Amino acid sequence: MKTTCLLYYFLLVCLGVHFVQNETNGIPRRQRRRMRYRGLRKGPSSHHRLNRQQRVKPLTADIVVPRIPLINIDDSITEVFDSLIGLGGKESSYNVLPGKNGRCIANGMIMYDKAMWSPTPCITCLCSKGKVICDETVCHPLTCQKTVILEGECCPACSEIVPNSISLDDTSAFSGDSPEPNDPSNPLLLQTQLTQAESDELLRREEDELKEKEIHKKVENKKSKGKTPQKVKRRQQYEAHQKSEEISRREEAAKRIFEDKELQFEREEEKKEEKYVEQEVIQRNSEEEEDEHGHILRGDVFRMPLHFPIPVPSAEVPPLPKGCSISDTTVSCINAKLTQIPPITDPELTSLELAGNVITAIPDEAFNGITNLERIDLSKNNITSSDIGPRAFKILKKLKRLYLDGNLLVHIPPELPSTLEELKINENHLHAIDEDSLEELKNLVTLELEGNKLSEANTSPLAFNPLKSLSYLRLGRNKFRIIPQGLPPSIEELHLENNQIEEISEICFNRTRNINLIVLKHNKLEEDRIAPLAWINQENLESIDLSYNKLYHVPSYLPISLLHLVLIGNQIERIPGYVFGHMKPGLEYLYLSFNKLNDDGIDPVSFFGAYHSLRELFLDHNELKSIPFGIAEMKALSFLRLNNNKIRTVPSERICRSNIGDDIVDDSNEEEEDGDSCLEHLHLENNYINAREISPYAFSCIRSYSSVVLKPQKIK
Repeated sequence: MKTTCLLYYFLLVCLGVHFVQNETNGIPRRQRRRMRYRGLRKGPSSHHRLNRQQRVKPLTADIVVPRIPLINIDDSITEVFDSLIGLGGKESSYNVLPGKNGRCIANGMIMYDKAMWSPTPCITCLCSKGKVICDETVCHPLTCQKTVILEGECCPACSEIVPNSISLDDTSAFSGDSPEPNDPSNPLLLQTQLTQAESDELLRREEDELKEKEIHKKVENKKSKGKTPQKVKRRQQYEAHQKSEEISRREEAAKRIFEDKELQFEREEEKKEEKYVEQEVIQRNSEEEEDEHGHILRGDVFRMPLHFPIPVPSAEVPPLPKGCSISDTTVSCINAKLTQIPPITDPELTSLELAGNVITAIPDEAFNGITNLERIDLSKNNITSSDIGPRAFKILKKLKRLYLDGNLLVHIPPELPSTLEELKINENHLHAIDEDSLEELKNLVTLELEGNKLSEANTSPLAFNPLKSLSYLRLGRNKFRIIPQGLPPSIEELHLENNQIEEISEICFNRTRNINLIVLKHNKLEEDRIAPLAWINQENLESIDLSYNKLYHVPSYLPISLLHLVLIGNQIERIPGYVFGHMKPGLEYLYLSFNKLNDDGIDPVSFFGAYHSLRELFLDHNELKSIPFGIAEMKALSFLRLNNNKIRTVPSERICRSNIGDDIVDDSNEEEEDGDSCLEHLHLENNYINAREISPYAFSCIRSYSSVVLKPQKIK
């Protein structure tokens, strides 16, 4: 029985030694595997070398080393000693002590062959064929500021972490090396701290278990006084075996935790390196594009490496208010309920849209951060003249379009930039234009001042003199009673609708030799209040709109170059003979709808001078009872409206001449030699015409009968 027990003890000791050897050879093998793995990764080699050292340190300084039981000659457990794991592969220094008969003597105790023990925490001894071979543990140097030697350990460990802030002057920040090991932001240090905490927990548990073992041993010794030695030995053997297995399980669990966390950290490192590489590629591409287009590189002259981008400190730019958006070079804040112009800083911005808000003021510094604006829309706000700074717009050296419609202005804003080409101040409360209100606006092309309180009494005759380039002027919905004086010679279009104009004097258009369009509808003009020489000599005036005035006759002395004449909504009863006879090349569009024309008001020579030029003739909504004379002689006429009159019959020769092929042929139009005219649209609806009584030759010159509208007709 004794021989069997000794054999069992010997086998148990051999298993412990074998376990220690496997652990000793395991760490270098893992290190080589990690080196091969890191060799395939991207990034600076020095960075990984430092990371490797930091990851190996916890194995020697922080990880709890495995312990195995040492069995004495009398089969009692005497101590637990440290193994040789975690020395980093360095060679040991041996001290050989004498022995005999294959056994060793240590501290007065006899050790069997292959037995291992630790006389001091830093020395581990082995009994080998009567010789005691001891190995002294070599401690790795630490970089932390404070160290401490734990109880039962021989190598110092870091006691606390001292945070180090890395400044921009630190060379390691720009050399590609990893951060300092004591930096709390270093993920390697966080990994070490976590592993050390777990190791300390294992150490505390083992120490508690040792104390419990001592107490248990004393209790067992008392209880074993009445038991046989064989039972005591079996009990001790069983407890030793259970203890060894439990320690092995804890060690394996600790190693697995450490390896899992180390693998996780390596994956995070790979992701960071891939991100750095991607940033480098993007930055290089952007610099190449700037160099290709010849752009000047922004920022400092001495730039940092691409893989260490350092943000340049700049003033905080306030975000756009709610309801605003930016697109290309335009900021749009339409109907955003803004009470002031938002502070924007963007030199590349060219357009600012602020219509439909409740802005009340434009201070001098409103556009300081966007001085390159070319267009500003401040329509439909509550801006007053007193709340506009005297130099609010002076800073805008590139401004071309300014819209201030629908505000509360009583004066034109001062100090407007000379680059302005379009100015709109419609629907305000302007009640004066001084001679210096528009000074220096020599490049202004369009000026709109409709819907204000302007008149000849509060508008200076010299107000428009500075506008050397003005071609489009809108003064509708004001209180003018005469044509404003002092119009610039460059003007081409003049809109004066919805005023109170009663007279057109001879001097109104003396300087406006380039004028092309005059709109005077919805005024109080009468034909005898238009001076004979008011515009008759205008050579470029092609369109006049005199709708909704108080005219009883078609005005005489119309411009010689007139092409479009609109007389809708007057009280015209008569078209005087030869009224269009002086025009060259001739009137093309004549609109006389909604008047009081009757058969006696149109003479056979009323359209003289327009027979070969007139293209459209509107005589609808009058009091005509028959087709007017002269329609058949209009060779260029394509659109004729005679609807909503009192016409009862359509004579065969009033629209189309029956003697087709006779001498009445326009030699200038060869297409009409076969009898066809240019008439394409004929409206005769809402009269008293009986379609059955119409002559079959009445519309013979019209190319398509579908162009003739006869329905509906009024009931007699």
